[in-house]
Amino acid sequence: MSIQFRTIERPQPGVAGGGTRKFYATPVPGREVTLEALTRAIERKSTLSGADIRAVLYAMVEQAVDGLAEGRVIRLGDLGSLRITLSSEGRGTPEEVTSSVIKRTGIIFTPGRKMQDMLKNARFTKVN
Repeated sequence: MSIQFRTIERPQPGVAGGGTRKFYATPVPGREVTLEALTRAIERKSTLSGADIRAVLYAMVEQAVDGLAEGRVIRLGDLGSLRITLSSEGRGTPEEVTSSVIKRTGIIFTPGRKMQDMLKNARFTKVN
């Protein structure tokens, strides 16, 4: 099995008018794997019912949201970890830095060992 990619042309970043355009590889998104599909796949490989699996997965999402809202790092074993990131305006003194200078927030996913190994060993196929 391989990851499919296609070629796209992009302008040179930061150059007015686009500068020298070059070609780059970009992944072709495959079909989505929904929570329902994951539930069915796990159900086939375990003794748990689909209802039990869904309950655990939905509870995990809720607990991850609660943990992130408290500023915690959510470690999901071999899957990876989630943490909050933010971007703020700079100020001249530490006292001037308040929550009002925060402009953007996000969540960073850091892959775990199994996912990193998958990426190291990935094969690629070019498609048109």
